[in-house]
Amino acid sequence: MPANTERERESAVLKDLAAYGVVQVQELATKLGVSKVTVRKDLEALEGRQLLRRIRGGAIKVSSSDEGHFSYRLQRRATEKRAIARHVARVVNDGDTIAIDSSTTGYYLARALLDRKNLVVITNSLPSASLLMEESDAMVIMLGGVLRRSSASLVATFGPSLEGRGPITHGFFGAVSVSTQLGLMELDHGEAVTKRALAASCLNVYGLISSEKAAQFGLNSFAVPAQVTRIYTDENVSLEFAQTCSEAGMPIIAVPISQDLLSGDDVADLSGD
Repeated sequence: MPANTERERESAVLKDLAAYGVVQVQELATKLGVSKVTVRKDLEALEGRQLLRRIRGGAIKVSSSDEGHFSYRLQRRATEKRAIARHVARVVNDGDTIAIDSSTTGYYLARALLDRKNLVVITNSLPSASLLMEESDAMVIMLGGVLRRSSASLVATFGPSLEGRGPITHGFFGAVSVSTQLGLMELDHGEAVTKRALAASCLNVYGLISSEKAAQFGLNSFAVPAQVTRIYTDENVSLEFAQTCSEAGMPIIAVPISQDLLSGDDVADLSGD
């Protein structure tokens, strides 16, 4: 059956890339039942999200050892990420125990929390851990695991379970997409495993995403809608997406991008409540 939606086509492309390492425009057009123009647009969109690299006549997998990947993502949508981080930082009080994942928005959040006192921060992010160690008084607990260079994080396997070791007040998680059925989504399995374990120990789970990720493709759920306290995104998020998330039990807060609009009165609650 032809893949009629963009999400279905993206899923098919990524599955073929995972299996074969390379895809061809003509073969995809035939397999998916769409034009070569449509396939090229899909490949261009996926390349823009660093999920593949286009070549003449097709695309290849992005190397998992791309050490510049985190630095690249840190600069992408930086204004939106800083605005989101500055706003969500307001829920964190001195002395809280929090979790911050390996996302670049999580890094900006860590930077926004440098003046908080006596935080306990659990993270799998090497950049965030280094920043907090050097520039704050926070107690930093790193989860062990396998070093994933592209995200500068430790993933998949870590020491003793967090279960039974006391509640984590707030958990902050970036995501590649949001599903009304599956919640916060990741592409990489190892990242999802680690985030899932962190989220399970948090009293409050917050999704931090730029609006461009609202309708992107994700493979692995790490926090189902019932776990998600709130999603923070930027002002460019569509009202339709915000409404569907709210109906699924995940209220949306849209944060203005302009730095002079970051007062509480200017932040739009799009949850529909």
